[in-house]
Amino acid sequence: MHTALTIDDVRLTPVLIADPPLLNTQGVHQPYTPRLIVEVVTHGGVTGVGETYGDAKYLELAHPLAEALPGRSITDVNGLFGLAEQVCGDSRAAEDSVDAGGLRGVQTADKLRLSVVSGFEVACLDALGKTLGLPVHALLGGKVRDAVDYSAYLFYRWAEHPAGGEKDDWGAALDPAGIVAQARRLADAYGFGSFKLKGGVLEPDREIAAIRALADAFPGRPLRLDPNGAWSVETSLYVAGQLGGVLEYLEDPAGGTDRMAEVSAGTDVPLATNMCVTTFAEIAEAFARDAVQVVLCDHHYWGGLHRTRELAAVCRAFGVGLSMHSNTHLGISLAAMTHVAATVPNLDYACDSHYPWQTEDVITRRHEFRDGRLAVSDAPGLGVELDHGRLAALHRRWLDDDGSMRERDDAAAMRRSDPGWTTPATPRW
Repeated sequence: MHTALTIDDVRLTPVLIADPPLLNTQGVHQPYTPRLIVEVVTHGGVTGVGETYGDAKYLELAHPLAEALPGRSITDVNGLFGLAEQVCGDSRAAEDSVDAGGLRGVQTADKLRLSVVSGFEVACLDALGKTLGLPVHALLGGKVRDAVDYSAYLFYRWAEHPAGGEKDDWGAALDPAGIVAQARRLADAYGFGSFKLKGGVLEPDREIAAIRALADAFPGRPLRLDPNGAWSVETSLYVAGQLGGVLEYLEDPAGGTDRMAEVSAGTDVPLATNMCVTTFAEIAEAFARDAVQVVLCDHHYWGGLHRTRELAAVCRAFGVGLSMHSNTHLGISLAAMTHVAATVPNLDYACDSHYPWQTEDVITRRHEFRDGRLAVSDAPGLGVELDHGRLAALHRRWLDDDGSMRERDDAAAMRRSDPGWTTPATPRW
């Protein structure tokens, strides 16, 4: 093994980043969201960076993996999966329950490990690219596009958090006019040409009205609606009937493969998912039953960039469309998303990204969307550099927190405004 490629040290830095009061079916985003920054340092003096979820259940798995990596090569990204199974074990927090933070369906120990491994894999690829003088996309086989399309991510939201947090000038968006105004601002600022509304917040007819208002305001533009499994089969079919010919796709209207298959059998509106197909084991049944026509990949879910490409190949083989999911993230993850998206021939739809909502970052230069797209960097590695001062400040916020923000919990955040709030049972409508 070339000694310059040997891992000497791994640094883990949990941070808290500001998040606006964005609503979803489970509640509202907290004022601050935990993320984990991974730094892999090689014997050659190169540091690669990665990013993933920062809740305690992820940190619990990340620490033993970090301790086991020194002495291994940054080229051995496949070995990360076996190593994680050996040293991480099963998180005490892993239960067969819905992942309230990621809204990604059933949470399991394996899914938690994959999300942790994803951050380490990206850091290793970043370090390898910097060592070789190659961009990450070259390590994945080369880019097939020079820029990646992204979609505006629209949210029902409050004007501000009821219990503190950072303030912004977006104001509330709780009706069709508010959603259209939000879309116009995002389109004007970033040039987005497609729009996704996070639904499952208001009664279905009110969300139908918002989509119709968007269609009137942006004629011919692709529109998507994602209620995160909040609807019954009957409600899903009703909404699909009302918005047939309007939606580009309907994302996770009902929870689980069984319900999605029923909805799919009753509508021609394409159904997308980042809830019932989030691991390779879940693919066979969903595809065989035609439960989904679009999979939203997410390298945090699938275990990194290489496995995201493997997912893309499976989708291509079965004629299933591919898009890209996003959760609250920083610029490291957005760079990783863009590199892998640039290498996938069958990226059929613009990718999701929360990034315009995140006003804080740990990289020296923020990404800039132009005409709704991000240029694919040809710089070595991911093409981003850590801002160590900002990283330290956001880590200090994590250290100073009383523990209430270290776990993503949208229902708990909602209870600060509505003490009687409980996570709604699904289907909600």
